[in-house]
Parts: sequence; structure tokens; C-alpha cells
Amino acid sequence: MIGAAHRGLAPSRATLDNGVVVVAKRSRATPAVTLHGAFAAGVAFDHPDRPGVAHFVSRTIDRGTAARSAEAIAEELDRRGVSLAATVNRHMLSLVCTCLVEDLAAVIELLADVVRNAAFPAEEVRTRRGEIVTMIRQDDDNPATAASEGLLADLYGPTHGYGRRPRGSLESVDAIDRSALARFHAARCVPGSLSLVMVGDVEPSHAIDAAAAAFADWQAPPPPPLELDAVAPQTSRRVRVIPMMKKAQADIAYGFTSLRRSDPAYYAYWLMNNILGQYSLGGRLGHNIRERQGMAYYVFSALDANVIPGPLFIRAGVSPANVDRTLASIDEELTTLAADGPTEDELAESKQYLIGSMPRQLETNAGIANFLQAVEFFGLGLDYDVRVPALLQAVTRDEVHEAARRTLNPGRATIVVAGPYSGQPT
Repeated sequence: MIGAAHRGLAPSRATLDNGVVVVAKRSRATPAVTLHGAFAAGVAFDHPDRPGVAHFVSRTIDRGTAARSAEAIAEELDRRGVSLAATVNRHMLSLVCTCLVEDLAAVIELLADVVRNAAFPAEEVRTRRGEIVTMIRQDDDNPATAASEGLLADLYGPTHGYGRRPRGSLESVDAIDRSALARFHAARCVPGSLSLVMVGDVEPSHAIDAAAAAFADWQAPPPPPLELDAVAPQTSRRVRVIPMMKKAQADIAYGFTSLRRSDPAYYAYWLMNNILGQYSLGGRLGHNIRERQGMAYYVFSALDANVIPGPLFIRAGVSPANVDRTLASIDEELTTLAADGPTEDELAESKQYLIGSMPRQLETNAGIANFLQAVEFFGLGLDYDVRVPALLQAVTRDEVHEAARRTLNPGRATIVVAGPYSGQPT
């Protein structure tokens, strides 16, 4: 049944009898349609003893079906000028492509074949395993990746859905075979976990009908629930160094667990993070550490509120000689923001920036599709784009100050330094 329309983006939403959710938005910018299909099949669904399966599936799901070889799929897409990208994050495995309006029905049919009937041919599995092994070795040799993955492992534990390495390990990937991929696919890539967003120059009712033609007869048991425990906030400071002495740069990952996306305080945290340093050239961190002191190649903060309390983290790339000074400066900025809160000017400017940046995020079909997938995943409502300005404007200075007081305590920070650094940070 198609839901009612709203102002703003005003997408239409329908749920097929088998549980597939279809969201369609008409956009006349170009004679094309972006399709973004997402399954609840991200890396958090990996078994703790078998990390890397979800990522491996994302690398092989489009490499052949019962009816089409990998070459046939590639040729059919290429003939229509379509590139299909498969990606995976903590919770979702996504397939995204853009096609001409006249090719919509054919491309949806092809996409349905790929996600419903993925065959995981043995030769393709071997080839992709080699590529993943190369990626893992590159990650192992990258200070930025080592620091960020190390921080998440220390915050959540190395076997937790938010703490484990998304690509797995060399040992786990070597043990993943076709049957493991097929089992994960059969359990997680099912109609009850699929949301399909279509944005482009097509009537929403036509897009929904095309999706129903390709997916309505698909039947499979509902996916098992995800068991994902929240972790207790840290009560003391932890610092770990990953020596990589042949590198030129040290990378710092500094963070905390924060809050769930569903927490009403999210909008205060969003503003706090923007004030702190959401963008490398702006915010307090960038102004102090990069612009004023000239110590960092980059420095920024990021908030990933999620199904459970996600990380709030700070990343910096510095000369090894500047690690201790950079950590001291981060400590100082967090302590000051927690003690004094933001200024009224900072709050007003951040509200103006975040509200003003939304239209830019929604300029393209792909941007709108990404936004609507997030809206669907977090259950924010079809009118969320209309409500965001008021939600941000309603946040007070005291609420942002309280968010900083609750979270930005250097004495409870978890810190990982990776690179050519042999000091003993505290």
C-alpha cells in the first residue's frame, strides 16, 4: 500500500506483501533513475568467529547467478551504460546503479536476478579472495586504517559487530568458501530485509509497479534478529601505540562511545560535533591544531550515532614529532568545550551551516537516494527533510553544552596512535 505524500522531497513508500519496502521519488533533473537497494546484511551480522563474510559477499554478489555469468551481467550493464556498485557498512549491504528511464524495468529485473539468485561461482570466489587478501595487507600497512580500526576494536571489543575488522583477517578470509557466502546470502539477503529506493524522472507509481514485478513473487523466511549489545562507556583513559616505524606520518584516532541515533539528544550532539570539527578546515580542532599551530596534515571529528551508541571520534595525521603536542591540544579543546560550552555565535553558525548544506546533499538523484535509505533505516519518517531545520533550530546552547559535558572527557578517552612513534603518551 502506498503511503501519503508530504511536502519537501515527498517520496512515496510501499511495502510489498513479502516485506520488500519500496521508496520512490520523482526528480526531473535528468532523464535517468538511480536505484539503491539495501539489505540488513552488513558486517555486524558476521559471526564473531568468521569476520569478513559480509564484505566477501559484497565483492561476489554480482559475479554470476543461476541464469547469468559474471560476463553476461557485465555485458548487459555495459550495453545500457550502467555501472553497478556493491558496498557494505556496519548494518547494510547496498547495490547502487543509475540507468536511463527507458531501461528501468530491464535493470530492475537484472538487479533482482543478482540479489535473489547469486551463485558465487568457485572461480569468482577464488579471484575475489585474492583481491580481499591484498586489501587486508594494504590496510595492515596503512597507519590511518590501523588507527581507526584499532580505536573501534578498543571501544567495542575485537569481536563485537562495531569493533571487528570489516574485511576480516587473512586467516578468516582464507577459510571463507562458497558455502559460507551462500549461507550468509540465503539468511540475510531476503525480501524482509530489503529496502529499494528509486529516484529519477519516473512516476513513483510506475517505479513501485516495476519493483513489484521483479520482487513480489520472492518468498524466503524472515532474517534472524541481530544480537548487538551496547557497551559500557569507558571510565578511564586508555592509550595504545601501534608501531609502524617505516612510515612517514603518525595517525591518531581518539574517541568515545556516544549515543543511539534514536536518542532525542542526537541533534545537540550533531551541532556539538560540527562546532568541534566535523570538517577538517573548520571547527575548533581545525582552527587550533591545523591553522594556528600548523601541527596536523588533517584533523577532524565525526559522530556515528547508530542502532546502539556509536563512536564519536577525532582523527588527525601528524608528524611523529607532534603526536604528544597534538594529543595535548585535543585534550585542551575537549576540556574547554565541556567546561564552557559553545558560544552563541558558534551555535548560530553551525545551525545555519547544517541547515544550509541539506539542499546541496540533495542535488543529485544518488544523494537523494542515499538520504532516503538512511531515513528508512532509522525510521525517521517521509517528511524528515522538512522537519530537520526545526529540529536543529530548537536545540539550545545549554543542550549542546550538556552533550559536551556528558561525552568530551579526556580522562575517559580511548586513543590509538599508529605510525613511526615510539613515545609513551598518557
